[in-house]
Amino acid sequence: MNSMKKGCLLVFIIGVCALLYMNWKTNNIHFIQSLISRISALKERATTDVSTPAMKSRIIFMETTDNMEPTPLAVCAVESAAHLNRDKQIYYFMKGFSGILSQYPHPENRGIHLLSSVKNIVILPLNATEHFEDTPLKSWYLKVNPEKEKYWTHVLADASRLALLWKYGGTYLDTDIISLRSLPIANFTCPQNRGTVTNGVLGFQNRHHPFIWNCMENFVANYIGDIWGHQGPELITRELKRWCKIKDPGVIIGKECNGISLWITNRFYPIPYPAWKRYYDPWKKEDIDRTFSNTYGAHVWNYMNSAKKKTIIAGSGTLIEYFSKLYCPIAYSNLIQPKIFR
Repeated sequence: MNSMKKGCLLVFIIGVCALLYMNWKTNNIHFIQSLISRISALKERATTDVSTPAMKSRIIFMETTDNMEPTPLAVCAVESAAHLNRDKQIYYFMKGFSGILSQYPHPENRGIHLLSSVKNIVILPLNATEHFEDTPLKSWYLKVNPEKEKYWTHVLADASRLALLWKYGGTYLDTDIISLRSLPIANFTCPQNRGTVTNGVLGFQNRHHPFIWNCMENFVANYIGDIWGHQGPELITRELKRWCKIKDPGVIIGKECNGISLWITNRFYPIPYPAWKRYYDPWKKEDIDRTFSNTYGAHVWNYMNSAKKKTIIAGSGTLIEYFSKLYCPIAYSNLIQPKIFR
């Protein structure tokens, strides 16, 4: 009798263990399946997040001198881009900026405080050592002697815009480009004439675009700092010819080549640099509408103005005043009116 009881007890224990095992197995299968599903969902979400426009929508400006009071024109350029591209983050990198805005009091640094009040503008330090890290530009930067460079500020700017586009992606604009329309999100360059593609505006929305890497390698391998534009527009032109396997950039103006569009000149250079003084002349409204009908941003060629010191006084009715009143009202009301804008 005792043997029978022991046998029944053993069968009961085995049965309970079997049920517990089946339940454990079922639950764990569900758990593992749930875990796999969650991992897949997270992976898909991460992939989606990286490719969304919000992650790529940024416009980059920079100041490569230690000047911490940007000119009214620079403030106008950054402000106009911010107001017309509210869906994009505006980065303004400044070499002299420590990263702490409170260290730059009024009224000496009025411009950066005006810009920092705009919601989608972020002012950041421009640290060349940091930004050139892990790029071909690092070796060049460690060897170059700025004191012996003829165009150091400009060459540093040529290098820095490449590094920033490589690191962040987005659209780079010079600080003498007044935005007239919202910028599309695209990979593009723009010629100032049929034979020369400038670097005053460059759009490469994804980080680590191979064209930018090629440009940085070319910058170092063919460095000639004594030739104006050799590290800037001429470099972009050389690389675009190689990228597209062409001899004349003019043949692809208005077209796309291997994922990069070469926009029509009017997008940013409706007035060519030899005629830069036209920005300081009065214009009729119908002439403005016709000339700038396809323009995203008006490049006013401020470097050409560096010797002439052309200025505009509020109320003069010139083209550049018209643009500043319309597209950068904060700069106009606080820095230009009634002061001189240059």
